Amino acid sequence: MYNKKIAFAAACSGMLIFGMTIVTLGSLANELKTKFELNNYDSGTLFSILPIGLIIGSLIFGPVCDRYGYKYLMFAAALGIFIGFEGIAYSHDVNLLRAFIFLFGISGGVINGATNSIVVDLSDEHKGPNLNILGVFFGLGALGMPLILGLLINVVAPLQVLAGLGWITLVLGLIYLFTRFPPAKTSQGGIRIEWSKLLVPLLLLISFFLFFQSSLESIITNWTTVYIGSRDLMSEGQALFALSFHMMGMVAMRIVTGTMLRKISQVRLLWTCLVLLIAGVLLMQFGNDVVSVTAGLCLSGAGLSGGFPVMLGFVGHHFTAISGTAISFVFVVALIGNMLINYFTGIIIQEYGVANLALVCYVEILVMAILFYFIMQKLNKK
Repeated sequence: MYNKKIAFAAACSGMLIFGMTIVTLGSLANELKTKFELNNYDSGTLFSILPIGLIIGSLIFGPVCDRYGYKYLMFAAALGIFIGFEGIAYSHDVNLLRAFIFLFGISGGVINGATNSIVVDLSDEHKGPNLNILGVFFGLGALGMPLILGLLINVVAPLQVLAGLGWITLVLGLIYLFTRFPPAKTSQGGIRIEWSKLLVPLLLLISFFLFFQSSLESIITNWTTVYIGSRDLMSEGQALFALSFHMMGMVAMRIVTGTMLRKISQVRLLWTCLVLLIAGVLLMQFGNDVVSVTAGLCLSGAGLSGGFPVMLGFVGHHFTAISGTAISFVFVVALIGNMLINYFTGIIIQEYGVANLALVCYVEILVMAILFYFIMQKLNKK
């Protein structure tokens, strides 16, 4: 028998590491560009490798954990991230660097999916609030990585910091080998994907809600500093500082909904998040000073906090027998949405100007609201 608190703590530590991995390339972009003498095109290819790895990792984890459980999967993911950290820190060949980033992405996709699936399996009730707490650790990792690099920049070279974090990840991986997680869903046969149970209206609606949720998270993160800069309200440094409030808003909202508001209806919570999201984008668009735009970023972060925890909670509740595979499916769709809509947003901004960023956000929010309405109709029937 497993201890739920220990297993939950192990999942949170894995999500913390994933939060660090997801911002590593951005935090070390200049270091890698200088070390490998990369031009802008080569740097761009490095950034494109990571999401491909994340998709493959997200595709792998679900069927594997449903059949074989979590212990060795979590260890393998931590080991892969360790190798990725060390490879990025010490490699001197750009092709090797690409291979390490690819492994890094696959391992990150596995540990992200597996930690969410573990929390779903651990939670008999309050799946959404528990997933919110898990999401807090993603935020801490994403905020903590640039902070650690910034604090140590005059003491240790950034790539050496990365190598040190790799060893911490390896230690966590070894701890996972001695941690008891929820058991496998089935103990017979090989890995099977039951498509008839996945390609159903409810799961498809949830998947496409997260298709737009994931892309909106990325669009705001990637384009906001350019958008704010185009309005001449603050310098690039101030815009980057203001952007950190976006993640702080997400973390703060997840702490509140995962603790004090645990018993609030998940439906009411998500409608509230969508309203906060609209308010945040409106302030980003029409705010005429640093305070109002920063407040908009904070509100948009809070508004984006509920999407994944609420939807993954629904998946865990209604697809219990194949929860890992179902979560794997929705993550793959979400990541594809992230890549596709980011690509098309780039085209729109290139052709028609960055001022259209707000319009893209409004369209995405509207589509998410419509999809959520139909998800509620399906849940009410069940």
